[in-house]
Amino acid sequence: MPKPRPAKRIEPAAPPGDFRAAVLAVVARIPEGSLASYGQVALLAGFPQRPRQVGMVLSGLPEGTDLPWHRVVNTQGYVPSRGRWWGAFEQIARLRDEGIAVDDQGNLDLEAHRWDGADRAPKTAAKRLGTKKKA
Repeated sequence: MPKPRPAKRIEPAAPPGDFRAAVLAVVARIPEGSLASYGQVALLAGFPQRPRQVGMVLSGLPEGTDLPWHRVVNTQGYVPSRGRWWGAFEQIARLRDEGIAVDDQGNLDLEAHRWDGADRAPKTAAKRLGTKKKA
């Protein structure tokens, strides 16, 4: 009798090689004082079903990177800290430095600071700065 073959594990399809580059390009465009969710970054990068992979790309960035990774938060309006509380503290500090109110648990008002994907400051930032949005 033949020996049974072990079951082959089926891995989910990995995003194409340009996924990382697309995510980093979107994150680089998020203006100071603005926020985007992981899902929003995935959508703008052209991969709407990959918000978790966006988080994986950002968590793998080298220390000291100039990329504004701290402007990407959970869609429910908080800085995720599971398994990386030291990074959450740094993210909260950076967001506060940009004028975004974040409580000590990492909760914030995402909608008040949500980036619209354009290469300009969102209307809420214009209001905070006392300037008018050009039509």
